Order: sequence, then structure tokens, then C-alpha cells
Amino acid sequence: MKKRAAALCGAAVVLAGMITSIPADASTGPAAPRTARTAKPVWKKCGTSDYPMLQCASVKVPLDHSNPYGERITLALSRVPHTARTYQGPLLVNPGGPGGSGLTLAGFVASALPKAVAAQYDVIGFDPRGVGRSKPALDCKPGHFKPVRPDTVPGTAAVERANLARARDFAGACATRYANLLPYLDTVSAVRDMDAIRAALGAKKINYFGYSYGTYLGAVYAKLYPQRVRRLVLDSIVDPTGVWYDDNLSQDYAFNDRHLAFLAWVAKHDAAYGLGTDPAVVEAKWYAMRAALAENPAQKKVGASELEDTFIPGGYYNGYWPYLAEAFSSYVNSKNADPLVEAYENFGAVDASGDNGYSVYTAVQCRDASWPRDWRRWRRDTWAVHDKAPFMAWNNAWYNAPCAFWPTDSLRPVDVSNRSLPPALLFQATGDAATPYEGGVTVHHQLRGSSLVVEQGGGNHGITLSGNACLDKYLAAYLTDGRVPRGGGEADAVCEALPDPKPLTAKAASSSSRGSTLHGLLGYRG
Repeated sequence: MKKRAAALCGAAVVLAGMITSIPADASTGPAAPRTARTAKPVWKKCGTSDYPMLQCASVKVPLDHSNPYGERITLALSRVPHTARTYQGPLLVNPGGPGGSGLTLAGFVASALPKAVAAQYDVIGFDPRGVGRSKPALDCKPGHFKPVRPDTVPGTAAVERANLARARDFAGACATRYANLLPYLDTVSAVRDMDAIRAALGAKKINYFGYSYGTYLGAVYAKLYPQRVRRLVLDSIVDPTGVWYDDNLSQDYAFNDRHLAFLAWVAKHDAAYGLGTDPAVVEAKWYAMRAALAENPAQKKVGASELEDTFIPGGYYNGYWPYLAEAFSSYVNSKNADPLVEAYENFGAVDASGDNGYSVYTAVQCRDASWPRDWRRWRRDTWAVHDKAPFMAWNNAWYNAPCAFWPTDSLRPVDVSNRSLPPALLFQATGDAATPYEGGVTVHHQLRGSSLVVEQGGGNHGITLSGNACLDKYLAAYLTDGRVPRGGGEADAVCEALPDPKPLTAKAASSSSRGSTLHGLLGYRG
């Protein structure tokens, strides 16, 4: 999940009241507001070479759902229509974020599910409010991540001031450009939009399949509209009790563990990378590389901050490890920065779509829940984490730091506990860094009657439809007829993780897997 300015003497941050709004108590789910009729979408062909059956449309929804006849905004939709005689209704899919576009995900899910299963659903993708092709789409400060940024680790007061200035400037830019929108960018508003989509589709109930932040979105929908949920699949599950500040601190420890797993993998394949057989030696070389780039950024593009941005995706998906290891090895052993710069451009660089995703990410997370407004709290907590888990602690802090200066009031997180749902199916890897394992267990307890399928030893984020046949078997059975596994103990079923990747070969480097396709679609950073 995912970056601020106050005097460094330790004075409390004072928020200028650029925007005011009255926070609703969403802790147990706000009552549904009055609704205006949503016009039926008009579908047009928009297929691609990968997903030729895709169709596109849009719907208009209220900006403020408590004022259904006021200003309206446009949500972009996609669909792969059902083809089977048996029709099980719409299956809404979301890739997470917040800030991830779901339009292409519909095509992916429809093609990755068994044909006989996908054929029974209209698979519906959507760009949530503010995202992608929905209008208006946010871009608070284009080029916010343009390299080379200040070092994330504030080793001096000047570096901390520079990072704080970036965070405060970003929050101020959002306030200036989108003052009328920011009070309505939050998870509950997105959930109201989902129900408007349901109504526009003419469905009494929806099926839902969400990854990452999309699991929180789905759980909140289920809380507000339990009678409208037919099937609910949550993959890589947000801990709703930590939304959002505490969840980010938990992420820092988990990502550090995942980075250490990557370094151990590099050591295991010393014959390919020549960085040493001892993981501790490999780790020392990685941090030496970081220090060197902080002093002399590679090709004026990859400094210490950009290096972290490049390697953080390896914590989401181990399919990136061979590419990251080759870049690491080339820089250290051959003094060749070209592969490292290429890896940054492939995995770490932020384009216009990324600027949009980050703008929505901050808008939703900063609005969804209260964040510390006193920078001294952030500094104290982040240094404490950094001492034990240095890989991502400060990078993650700066990523979220605009929330210390956000110009809207905050809402209260939704209590997603639910006793009114049909059985839900949950998937969680034990070593997931972005949404640590405990979140899956927590939601399993909160959703009565749910079933939890665990990928034992897995560390990827987003695990179904990614090549693990054991997991996909449970998903297909559930979407076919609602069957869920029932077992004793913490998990209802356990699947072994797929093996870690091998070093690249010419053949492997030119091929792509379903896992890499999925992870290219999952929501922005979270």
C-alpha cells in the first residue's frame, strides 16, 4: 500500500483547512443513501489482440451519493459477455490499488478461468472513480516521481526537509486541482458506485472477485449490501483492522523479509550471478550498490530511491527476480548500469498512468481513515521500523506522507465483520508482503461461513489465476456451483507454492507467463 512538510524542530503539523467536509461514521457501514436511476450501459466492441471479446461502455453516477440528483461523474466499464446457456450473472473484478484500472483485468480473468466457467458470467471490469478512463481522472502533480529524487532515508535534516516538501507539495497540488472531488474519493463512495453499476446492469445480485485493496473494496460492499452479494472471492487480503497507517507499517517488515528471500535466492544461484553464496554477503553488496547510487545515480536516472522502486516489485512477484538479479550482478560485477536502468524503466518508473494511480491511491487512503498529523509520529515510527527492516521503511513512509497534510477530513474505516453473507472464498499466501498473512486470517474470522485457502510457502501477491493449479481448482469449483472447502483449523485448504524461478535463459527471457501478465495488471503499488 502506499508518500509532508513541517519544521524539523519537531513542531506538530498544522493542517490548513483547504477543504472541509463532515466525516460520516462508516465504522459499521453507513446507511444506503437515496439512489437515482442509472441508465443501462451501451456496449461497444473494444477488443484487443489479447482479449478480442472485450466490450466497453460507461455509466454516470452521482459524485455525492447523498445527493443523487446533483453533479454526476462517469465510470468506464468493460465486459466479456457470457456465452453459455447457464448464466450466473455479472462478475465484477478489481485489481486493487486503490488506483488500479480494471478494464483489461476483465479480459484477463475471462481468458484465465476455465472456458466452461467464464462462459457462465458477464465478466465486468471497471475503472473506479478518478481512475484511468473514468471522468474526471486525477493527476495531481504530473512527474511527481521524476528521477532523481532525494534519498528516501533522511540521513540529514536537509534530506528530510526535501522529502517533506515533496509530500506537502503533492497534497497541496491535489487540493488546488481537485478541491471539489477529494471529499468524494473514498472506499465507501466507490462501493456505492459498484452498486450503481449493479443496478445499471439490471442484476439483483453481483458476484465479485478482488485482489489486494480490491479485497477491502469487496468486503465493504458486502457489509453495506449483504443481500446483493451472490459470490465473493478475495485474493491477497487487506487487514481491515489496520486501515491504513498500521497496515503500511506491517508491510515494511513483510517486504524486508521478502527482499531477504530474494537475496538468498541470488546467493543460491551464485553460478549465474557471481555475488556470493552467503546471503549476508549478497545483502551487503546490495546496500553497497544503494550507497553508490545515492552518491552517483546511474545515467542520472537511478539513485537510491529509484533503486528501491525498482526492487520493490520483486516483493510482489518473484517472477521478476531473475531480471532484478541480472541488473544487480551487472552493476556490481561489470560496472555496467545499462541493465539496471532498463530494470528501473520496466519495474520502477512511473508514467502518466502511474501518476493517475498514485493520485487516486493517496486520495482514497488519506480520506478513508485518520493518519497522524504530527510528523514526529511518522519519524519515530519509521526509524523504529528501519532499524529492524530497512529495505522499504522510509520509501513507504514518503509514499504515504501526503496523508499527513491531506486537505480533507478523514472517515472511519468500515467494520467489515459480517454474518449475513453466503459462503465467501478467501485466498492468502503465507509470505505475502503487500498484504501480510494475518489479514487473511482476520477476514476469515470476520466473514462468518467463509473458507480460507492458503498457499503454504508462497510469497507472491495475487495468487489465483497465476499458474497454481491447486488454487485455481478451488476458484473454479466455487464459481461453478458455490462449493467451498471445509477443513479444521486456521485454513480450510492448503496448496503448496510454486517453485521459485530459475535464472534467465534466452528462451525464458523471451516468454511471458500468466503470472507475469496478472502482476502487470494488479493495482498501483498496493
